[in-house]
Amino acid sequence: MNLSRIHARALVGIEAPLITIETHLSPGLPSMAIVGLAATAVRESKDRVRSALINSQFSFPTRRITVNLAPADLPKEGGRFDLPIAIGILAASGQIATALYESFEFVAELALSGALRPVQGILPAAIAAKARGKTLVVAQENAAEAALCGVPIVAVKHLLEVIEHLSGAVKHDYLVPPKLESNSAVGPDLKEVIGQHQGKRALELCAAGHHNLLLIGPPGTGKTMLASRLNGILPPLSEAQAIECAAIASISGRAFEPAKWRMRPFRSPHHTASAVALVGGGSQPRPGEVSLAHQGVLFLDELTEFQRRVLEVLREPLESGVVTISRAARQARFPAHFQLVAAMNPCPCGHFGNPQGECRCSSDQVRRYLLKLSGPFLDRIDLQVQIPAMPALELAQGAKESESSSAVLQRVLSAQQRQRSRQNKLNGELTVAELAAVVKLDARTHAYALEVLKKLSLSARAYHRVLRVARTLADLKDEPNVDCSDIAEAVSMRGFERLLAQL
Repeated sequence: MNLSRIHARALVGIEAPLITIETHLSPGLPSMAIVGLAATAVRESKDRVRSALINSQFSFPTRRITVNLAPADLPKEGGRFDLPIAIGILAASGQIATALYESFEFVAELALSGALRPVQGILPAAIAAKARGKTLVVAQENAAEAALCGVPIVAVKHLLEVIEHLSGAVKHDYLVPPKLESNSAVGPDLKEVIGQHQGKRALELCAAGHHNLLLIGPPGTGKTMLASRLNGILPPLSEAQAIECAAIASISGRAFEPAKWRMRPFRSPHHTASAVALVGGGSQPRPGEVSLAHQGVLFLDELTEFQRRVLEVLREPLESGVVTISRAARQARFPAHFQLVAAMNPCPCGHFGNPQGECRCSSDQVRRYLLKLSGPFLDRIDLQVQIPAMPALELAQGAKESESSSAVLQRVLSAQQRQRSRQNKLNGELTVAELAAVVKLDARTHAYALEVLKKLSLSARAYHRVLRVARTLADLKDEPNVDCSDIAEAVSMRGFERLLAQL
């Protein structure tokens, strides 16, 4: 029986399950059938493969060809199966020896000329191939991305080069490029921001404890400037985190930039984005903005301009750090461990509470504007800081000598080290039980905290957020216990409640 089995990779979420491609030649009229839940692009590969083989000076069998993509219940899409199907036909027809390809996996699209074309999502395939101890055969354009995980790679331009490598006639090994040890690109520096000391303090707290942050203030006060500088005071990604982020970017179709693969993502979707755009979805589920911001920052500017139902879908990812997209046939699970930074005006005209501007909004208009954000959503934001308008004189004088991002980063690293040594995670990630174990309040501080809870009518979740921020403040000071000053400063960064109290 003329039968060959070739291995390739299908793409499901950020996973790349192994697909066995069985090619069988049988008597009958010349035809080619592809079975195994193949999408249109996969079924069309029979024409691409036929032309690629003929133009590469191989013979195309004049018998009935059946190509089975197993397992049959897993959807297959895209052109990634072209190369393994071509290899399978050559092996089944006796044009190459079966033993040549047993240690390889193949992922590439074929042009009609036999040239190899790159495919989307090559990094998850490379990670899975490495786990099985296989060598991955890819198009040269995919080589730099696939090499990130250290899998042995054969990167070639043409089908003939693949056969040359398999037969040992010519070796086409691709040398793995050196990995970057830290962020190679320097972003905007915190010292460029004029004034806004409380905003900078909140940004430092946000970075040190992995807290979510809301910046509230009139237009042009530097909210976006502050948010864009958060990545500069966050620790560099570990190699495992960077590869996970790169895998998500790989399946999303974003252009791969080797020089920036160790940088934390910073995503800033427009306020017209839909719920699916934020959390992901589609008939074949793909990651949304929350997953593209995994291990980085999701910045929502003009927060109140987002539709309320769109913001509500963020509540579960903010708590769990994952997104599960359910469809009738299956589920896809994407990581979404990100920090939310949002910015908004205090009212429709933007000048409510601004002594340097005249607010044209009525109290009812301001209230309706602020209440576009639900209480449960706001409870998940630890820091809600008001960013005031800068005095004209201070703006005219320009930026004074202030701390650079690198100086703040050192304090952030020290605070995070204390947290990981104590509880093996950051304060913003603590459960309620874990929080109670690491925040031990003395009698005076406990009484003060209860008074604050009663006076501000905080929910239980908001109160726990205050305690998490207070714990981070103590860590920045290298203090073993939380005191009244930490509680007071943490409460001072609940600016949304104070804004509502002014109405």
